[in-house]
Amino acid sequence: MLTKDIEIKSVENTKLETEIQAHLDDLTKPKGSLGRLEEFALKYCLCRGRVDADISRKSLMIFAADHGITSMGVAPFPKEVTVQMVTNMLAGGAAVVVMCKKAGIEYRVVDVGVDGDFKDHPLLIKKKVGKGTNNFHSDCAMSSEECDRAINTGLELASKQEVDITSIGEMGIGNTSSASALYALFLTIEGASTVGMGTGAVGELLQRKRRVIDEAVSFHKQSWDGSPVDALRRVGGFEIAAMTGYILGSAQKRIPVVIDGFIATASALAAIKITPGVKDYLFFGHVSDEQFHRRVIKELDVRPILELDMRLGEGTGAVLGIEIIEQALNCYHNMATFSSAGVSESDS
Repeated sequence: MLTKDIEIKSVENTKLETEIQAHLDDLTKPKGSLGRLEEFALKYCLCRGRVDADISRKSLMIFAADHGITSMGVAPFPKEVTVQMVTNMLAGGAAVVVMCKKAGIEYRVVDVGVDGDFKDHPLLIKKKVGKGTNNFHSDCAMSSEECDRAINTGLELASKQEVDITSIGEMGIGNTSSASALYALFLTIEGASTVGMGTGAVGELLQRKRRVIDEAVSFHKQSWDGSPVDALRRVGGFEIAAMTGYILGSAQKRIPVVIDGFIATASALAAIKITPGVKDYLFFGHVSDEQFHRRVIKELDVRPILELDMRLGEGTGAVLGIEIIEQALNCYHNMATFSSAGVSESDS
């Protein structure tokens, strides 16, 4: 499927919105007193297109890949850590996995471009496009064909999802560098301004990372055609492109997507650039402690659900976001109403 063929239904529905809001206002509480929980319930029901929309099945897709840019010494950990962390996720030891288990969220790890091979595992989806991207410092990260395959991998996985709400996370040493370069292209700013510490780049390492990304962005600006897909091809990662496709495919099925932090938001921005209507289906789980994420959130004109100084990635912030949305729907569906409980409403 080509991205230009993706059609996403508008969530705008005045009649439905009025019905949802009327129910929220009839709950046994002062109007608006549940704050943003009421906003989340309203948005979720509009996404699903039903006044009685609820959450019973929820999922997280963790997309993993390696990055050629690590050969420039931009990360404090070697790329082999990607393989090790995917293995840890499959074994149940990673933070995001223990959080998913506690929250009752179905999770899968998608190998879309890890430079290593894994044995078959019930929690692993093998969709390898290549063993890591090229070094995008002075070359395109991937070919047009590889980029299309990565995006279509996400679209395909989304098409098979039978859940009420989903979320995305990632694993890949070097992927904050790709995300930073994408932000610089999309927002037309210098590459160095988007770069933060990532997995722990400080001092000379951080300065090198900023210089490398700045040089890479300057190099690609000369021939970038201005399209989001070409930006992904030039400086993105297999997992970032796949998350972009997954966001688009989920929204096409009217499944809301909870976005994680700095890297996942780069995919969200790419998806919005491709099809602006997808934004209405996105919840932003948290604002990352990665410094530039706050500016991106502001550029997107969205409010994240949480702010907890987290910068782990993996999808941890998205998992917490799902739990908050679920509690919003719990109140929406299970609180008594003034009409049914015989409680007098305020005169004001």
